[in-house]
Amino acid sequence: MILSCSALSVSYGSHKALQGFDFRLERGEIRALIGPNGSGKSTALQATAGLIQPSAGGVTLDGRTLSTMSRRELARRLSFMPQQPQAPDEMTVEQLVRQGRFAHVGLLRSYGPADFDAIDWALESTGLTALAQRSLRQLSGGERQRAWISAALAQQADIIMLDEPTSFLDIGHQVEVLELLTRLARERAVTVVMALHDLNQAMTVCDRISLLEKGRLVFDGTAEALAASGLIERVFNVRGRFVSLGPGSAPHFDVEIGARPPPSVSG
Repeated sequence: MILSCSALSVSYGSHKALQGFDFRLERGEIRALIGPNGSGKSTALQATAGLIQPSAGGVTLDGRTLSTMSRRELARRLSFMPQQPQAPDEMTVEQLVRQGRFAHVGLLRSYGPADFDAIDWALESTGLTALAQRSLRQLSGGERQRAWISAALAQQADIIMLDEPTSFLDIGHQVEVLELLTRLARERAVTVVMALHDLNQAMTVCDRISLLEKGRLVFDGTAEALAASGLIERVFNVRGRFVSLGPGSAPHFDVEIGARPPPSVSG
């Protein structure tokens, strides 16, 4: 086990955004957090990454409490990409990706060959080598998303946490990003945790899926077990069915359009 949360809770005033969240990650695992809007996915990611202070519970990394680790020490082990990351529009892609090495070089030490190799690899892995000198202002939404993923890769952490990494990407680039993250897990034993809206992406790519509802973890297991649980229809308030796409394929959820009563419209 590489990372563990126990009874993690987060409150904002009287609102309980996360309640009693138990979470275990293994090295090289790909995990998805899914759930309706407001279910606590982003809060769970941020609390697990040590970015927000829990009101109860705690997180350990290789048996060590996160709160005892410095930000730089933690950044060498864990990389986090938020849902809407911000950077100056004048910054170039390469400058952004170089920031991923700060945990290794600090503010005073100059970049060495290993740092430049990591930056070049991160740019190449995300298909951004040719755009390295472009400013973020010149990028499309999908290109900018890939630039942030590239910065996360340059950090070369053991765990990568991403909040909606396929947002703003067309289907081709969504597949590229998911394939890249899968290669990292399988070939480099990097642990990948993603908050995803696309259920079928989660079912196809991830080893395990964690389903949240109103700040509580209501399911944690394999895609096959989730398909058999009946929870998707209840938690998301939809009708549909899981179908098999063939031997070795993950279950695929087909939504039944028109099964819910239309919303009332007042005149």
